[in-house]
Amino acid sequence: MSETRLSFKEMCAKFDVTPRTLRYYEYIELLSPEKEGRNRFYTPREIARMTLIMRGRRFGFSLEEIRQWLEIYQKEGTEPQLRAWLEMADRQLVALRRQAKELENTIADLEKLRAEAAELLTKQS
Repeated sequence: MSETRLSFKEMCAKFDVTPRTLRYYEYIELLSPEKEGRNRFYTPREIARMTLIMRGRRFGFSLEEIRQWLEIYQKEGTEPQLRAWLEMADRQLVALRRQAKELENTIADLEKLRAEAAELLTKQS
């Protein structure tokens, strides 16, 4: 792999994404690789953006939220982007905590029903 630029194939491998995913990120303007003929090359800037995109997806942010957040940096700079990040993170933390609670309740319900079924089987034996 080149130190300054990655090819399309290298970019897919580095981030473990499909070519379709990478092309889609370009289509929705999350990434803007350099193009030389039919070849695409990803600069350190694009690699950093992809790192942020993947991290944002892992945290549950939509691609549109990520796109808007990345755009803030281009238009307004670091400080407004960090302020936007704090707001996004706070909202997402609330949503993730709610999901975690719902998942805990679902697990407890399933464990209870499983125990009841196991007890019925024991009584029938």
